[in-house]
Amino acid sequence: MDASRIRAYLYLALFIPITFLFAASALLGTLLDGSGRVYAVHARLWARLALAMAGVRVTVNGSEHLPAGPVIFMSNHQSNFDILALLAAMPRQIYWIAKKELFDIPVFGPSMRRGGYIPLDRGDGRKALKSMDNAAAIIREGKSVVMFPEGTRSLTRELLPFKRGGFILARKAGVPVVPVTINGSGRINPAGLIRLSSGAIDIVLHPPLVLPPDISKSEAETALMERTRSTIVSALEH
Repeated sequence: MDASRIRAYLYLALFIPITFLFAASALLGTLLDGSGRVYAVHARLWARLALAMAGVRVTVNGSEHLPAGPVIFMSNHQSNFDILALLAAMPRQIYWIAKKELFDIPVFGPSMRRGGYIPLDRGDGRKALKSMDNAAAIIREGKSVVMFPEGTRSLTRELLPFKRGGFILARKAGVPVVPVTINGSGRINPAGLIRLSSGAIDIVLHPPLVLPPDISKSEAETALMERTRSTIVSALEH
């Protein structure tokens, strides 16, 4: 067994109990504060501790591009450490849109729900549409959310095909999309492998994109998806 694999197992032995400890603490905190701020503080501290335990440094470039008001951050996804890096270093409070099954996990799921994270039903069409409308309404209220348009982690440094759902959501919510490029996470913890190395993760925040006017909804979503993809690729290390 090589060193990176041993390191990964040792890391998980600490990471899992710490995660449930923070989730339980955050859940209790939300009973006193329903705004989500207490949960956000817990999430940021948890992520920073998890990164420090792994010997990972995170830098963010492009914060000056962020507009006022809510946005949907669309990021490439190479590693579980993408989530930690975004939670630890993003310059504003963020919320996650996650598949509804995650909200059924004991302690962790109720903690996410109380923290204001948004469940998305990816099942049958009617439930999925209602779930999308609910998410759009929450975003319009002022929450900036993060999505991975690939839908899963890429096993290489190449982008997978994008799912359309996030761009439908951007149209329904009427908010800009901020493309995000993450570099370095795939080397630290490659998708599909139990490996862990120390290193650096670089996050690039690009200027916001909006739906093009005067074309059909479907065409506008496709155009926004293509522009988001090309923007992410423009800063992606190969």
